[in-house]
Amino acid sequence: MIKAIIFDMDGLMINSERVTYECYVKVLEKMNLTMSEDFYKRLLGKTLPTAFQIMYDEYGNDFPMDDVLGEVHQLMNDIFEKEGVPLKEGLIELLTYLKDNNYLTIVATSSTRNRVEHLLGMADILKHYDDSICGDEVTHGKPNPEVFLRACEKLGVQPSQALVLEDSEAGIQAAHSANIPVICIPDMKYPEPEYAQMTTKIFQSLHNVIDYLKV
Repeated sequence: MIKAIIFDMDGLMINSERVTYECYVKVLEKMNLTMSEDFYKRLLGKTLPTAFQIMYDEYGNDFPMDDVLGEVHQLMNDIFEKEGVPLKEGLIELLTYLKDNNYLTIVATSSTRNRVEHLLGMADILKHYDDSICGDEVTHGKPNPEVFLRACEKLGVQPSQALVLEDSEAGIQAAHSANIPVICIPDMKYPEPEYAQMTTKIFQSLHNVIDYLKV
């Protein structure tokens, strides 16, 4: 019996991955560098140290990653402040359904605590969640299962009593390794077959999760 729903954030709750990619392109352009969409997809779901290493491998060990990331986040914040945080279709309806039906909810993300609270605060949806666990609060990031296992511990449920909602292959692998059922709602990348077979379902929208839970 499912008692708790574990939410990834970027690309699952917030339609942020496309914006993030476009901001990286703009920042790197000023440095006469380029970033392909395929390369960006390799960063999805990774912790900052892992993502930093991927960037260093691509652009050199002297690449000013902290400065670039700071500029990317500033660009994103400017966009979100001006246009609002773009929530994924069906998110509010799903959160309302979960609250009405007494499910526990937690955000389990590779993003830092400061970024999570800032973005979800701007979107006014922190109130919908019972708790959160962030990338700077775990030792090993996705695809390691630690963040999801810690989420279960925080909510006081067994992995078999939880359901993970993810968009990235790293997140799917993490949930699978934690023995937690996972539903994928793809964002920029549909999971490759080896990851697709790890999922319970692959849906186009968070709306579909409500129908799944009702059944």
